[in-house]
Amino acid sequence: MSPTSMDSHSSIKIPGTEEHFLDPLGSNEGSLGRLRYLSGGMGPPLVLLHTVRTQAEHFRHLIPLVRERYTVYALDLPGMGYSQIVPGASYEEPAMREAVKSLITRLDLRDVTLLGESMGATLALTTAADLPERVRRVVAINAYDYAGGIARSSLLARFVVTGALAPGIGRTIAGVQPKPIVRAVLRGGLGNTAALRDDYLDELLNVGRRPGYPVVARAVYGNLPSLIAARARYPEVSAPVHLIYGEKDWSRPSDRQANKQLLSAAEFVQVPGAGHFIVLERPDVPAKVLNDALRLANVPTPAAHVACARS
Repeated sequence: MSPTSMDSHSSIKIPGTEEHFLDPLGSNEGSLGRLRYLSGGMGPPLVLLHTVRTQAEHFRHLIPLVRERYTVYALDLPGMGYSQIVPGASYEEPAMREAVKSLITRLDLRDVTLLGESMGATLALTTAADLPERVRRVVAINAYDYAGGIARSSLLARFVVTGALAPGIGRTIAGVQPKPIVRAVLRGGLGNTAALRDDYLDELLNVGRRPGYPVVARAVYGNLPSLIAARARYPEVSAPVHLIYGEKDWSRPSDRQANKQLLSAAEFVQVPGAGHFIVLERPDVPAKVLNDALRLANVPTPAAHVACARS
């Protein structure tokens, strides 16, 4: 089935975007399920990949800053947001990477810029390694590819993740989401805690009530070893790479240095005072990287083309 636009499932509306769904094509994509994505804007394609346990609306503040230069495709990774939850599906890095590749190839996107944050950053890099003929640039923000992960954020986060992964009771714990606890865990990824808007928190909690979602959340928390293993693919990336880290990200300086060594040609930016969720608290930083990349490459703004055509 071709992509279809429907009334938005989300309570958060991003001006200039529409919600679409991509149905699986044959048995090879059956485990991915139906994928939801938001699209809008004009210009070359920009694929946005969200963090652990979030969704396409994670980019609500970034999209308005880039949609006049890029056609944006913000994906809900498998089982997350409003993408289909498939019983028994894998949420390891290779399986999620297949979903990203499916979006790009099914829509026949070319000259793609991939931007991912956290888990999405790792997926952006490995997808670029797999699709060098389609990917022109990668922006990797706070790549989630080191031991400990979110458990480094705080004692509360460590308790929540450890509990969710515990045998037997883990599924129950993963399904219990008191708003104050979820708020506290997410604020542990922010330098500026005011960047966590209440409506976004409510949206994440609503998604967390979907039937089967606790299984997804538990599996995603448990996929960190596959994300760490995916670092072995980074040197295969031939496209230009921008590594962005928050000064207060959960990664340690040694983790960042290790990735700088694997991606020796990458441009490196560290954002003072920012935490793990840079897209929430400092969307201007990745927006500048994205818009400057087109400006330096002398790619005309699509709006300029329209103005010229009318003059």
